[in-house]
Amino acid sequence: MSIASYIDHTLLKPDATGEQIDKLCAEAREYGFASVCVNPYYVARCVKNLKGSDVKVCTVVGFPLGATTMETKVFETLQAVASGAQEIDMVMNVCAMKSGHTKAIEQEIQALAAAVEDKAILKVIIETCLLTDEEKTQACRIARRSGAQFVKTSTGFSTGGATVEDVALMKKAAGANVKVKASGGIRDYATAKAMIEAGADRIGASAGVSIVKEEQEAVK
Repeated sequence: MSIASYIDHTLLKPDATGEQIDKLCAEAREYGFASVCVNPYYVARCVKNLKGSDVKVCTVVGFPLGATTMETKVFETLQAVASGAQEIDMVMNVCAMKSGHTKAIEQEIQALAAAVEDKAILKVIIETCLLTDEEKTQACRIARRSGAQFVKTSTGFSTGGATVEDVALMKKAAGANVKVKASGGIRDYATAKAMIEAGADRIGASAGVSIVKEEQEAVK
């Protein structure tokens, strides 16, 4: 199976233009990426661009800090789904985790899981670079019992990105029924392949095209 099918082709820069989003969608169609991951403003545009293809539209909620209220995140999620988003990458409330307020995190993820119902996949970004291994494990377990389908390493906007060690830890903590998305700093085929071998089911990357081209060269 081509590595393209693992990749969420990502453009979350604050200055991303409509033309760049159109190019992202065209590349996703051409290479067969799993999804495009964009800011909420561009969801409807991507839905239009990708109509008739198998490429999903993914967007972010509570991004990039995760520090907005549960009610705000629910509103964002409902609006994104109504606009056609099929995957929601929410940022966990890292402040709550660092403060030991795990019940608040559980309630928040449950609320977003209810908001997407069967209309979209919910991924929980735990921002591994800000957590201890114990907190990472706890976050994955909370996500699992709260109805998320994925746990995700990073936003790519904090102090660090995905590591092989974190992916393996999250895979173990999340259990058999919750998948892992590795994201943040994955810029080449060797790194993406290592993440998949460690247990990643999805790769978030802005360098998707070059990663696929490297794979094509490697298998020649």
